[in-house]
Amino acid sequence: MTPHPVVFLIDVDNTLLDNDRVQEDLKDHLECAYGRAARKRYWRILEELFTELGYRDYLGALQRFRSEHPCEVELLAMSSFLIDYPFADRLFPAAIEVLKQLVGFGPTVILSDGDVVFQPHKVERAGLADAVGGRVLIYIHKEEALDDVERRFPAYRYVIVDDKRRILAAVKQFWGERVTTVFARQGSYAQHDSTIGGFATPDRTIGHIADLLDGDLMRSWLTPPIRAPKPESAR
Repeated sequence: MTPHPVVFLIDVDNTLLDNDRVQEDLKDHLECAYGRAARKRYWRILEELFTELGYRDYLGALQRFRSEHPCEVELLAMSSFLIDYPFADRLFPAAIEVLKQLVGFGPTVILSDGDVVFQPHKVERAGLADAVGGRVLIYIHKEEALDDVERRFPAYRYVIVDDKRRILAAVKQFWGERVTTVFARQGSYAQHDSTIGGFATPDRTIGHIADLLDGDLMRSWLTPPIRAPKPESAR
């Protein structure tokens, strides 16, 4: 495949979609439908799985929670809440518009990590897959799959937007000067001091995904720097 001049790689949770709000809605529903104890226990299982897997497995946590309460068939309704959740209503303002505008500069790819069922369902239901023409990549650990990303979408240059400095640092280490790392400082993870310290400084920082609607800004990032001519040697 002929490499593209540039490919954009855009994260989902707390980059395009307000996942903090999704989690709060889930917590509220759990407590309202099943009680505070159920909410606390489910969330503890979810955190345990996050430590174990490296991503939040909402359906896996529900299955494990159910195994502790095999006779509480009412828990089956919880899967409907997750599957039917209106993710499109939790997109950050201008998220879809940003994706559609970036396509004008080069192929735009959703790059996320997560489970094999719920995460792609979330991306589809939020309208993100349609906005990028179906170019969606979801890995267990995306920072460990960059060679596969490049195989599928070869490019001379990449621009990656993510709310995790850890991810951006790993991508920078892999692609070096071929990538522009953009830190979307929105959401609880990006605001937490313990998650942003100790990693290489991103190339760019934005306060909101809507900042990428600035076409002049994007063009300035993509334009190679003009090197000063070498001084002629004295004769």
